[in-house]
Amino acid sequence: MDDPYRAAALAAAALRRRFGIDRIELALVLGSGWAQAAEGLGTLVDECPLAELPGFAAPVVTGHGGALRLILTASGSLAAVFTGRTHLYEGRGVAPVVHGVRTAAAAGASRVVLTNGCGGIDHPPGAPVLIADQINLTGATPLAGARFIDMTEVYSPRLRALARDVDPSLAEGVYCQFHGPAYETPAEVRMAKAIGGTLVGMSTALEAIAAREAGLEVLGISLVTNAAAGMTSEPLTHAEVIAAGRAAQPRLRTLLGGLIERL
Repeated sequence: MDDPYRAAALAAAALRRRFGIDRIELALVLGSGWAQAAEGLGTLVDECPLAELPGFAAPVVTGHGGALRLILTASGSLAAVFTGRTHLYEGRGVAPVVHGVRTAAAAGASRVVLTNGCGGIDHPPGAPVLIADQINLTGATPLAGARFIDMTEVYSPRLRALARDVDPSLAEGVYCQFHGPAYETPAEVRMAKAIGGTLVGMSTALEAIAAREAGLEVLGISLVTNAAAGMTSEPLTHAEVIAAGRAAQPRLRTLLGGLIERL
């Protein structure tokens, strides 16, 4: 479908019909290493394969789930949990990348939590890091035409403060999204650091732009799954990303559980 906003509205309508609800209040998008940490969040109301909803496809990346879960949080909110996402490097275009957050907004959500696994420049592997700001290095945008969106505060200070209530040790960083799927070169990592980046990855920034356009309050959390290229002498592998996510599960589960209670 050519109109991505109409596509999101149709997907939201299908979501409401599928789960028999009027609206959702909250959405979570789970990146590499995060799906298992979300097990047991709230009370599971129902779930379905993402690919059953219009405009969605099954995730192609190992470590991502392929379901949409509807949960009831401790605070009484209905939350949609996307256990996978579409990446720009899959070659399907920008609209499918941001279809999840646009669908969540069309289904009534006012807040979204975007998570990812990433490379750390100034942060150690295994650490969850709050995203305070971002740099979009993909050369792409989900916006077309005269859509002028204020990006002064992409990531909500209020939601970051709630996250620090759960875990006061959380650091903050600036996330740089590259196109992928090749990992960044050491020179690209040095460039990212020179312009203020402390985290590098292949997702999230485009979704955050679309979320802000839709009026969503955004919280971004990166799990540093590996040191960025050139930070150590070790080669980068996706298996390392999966292993780091597995090792971080207890801390991530505590963080997400505490957040859900407050959101």
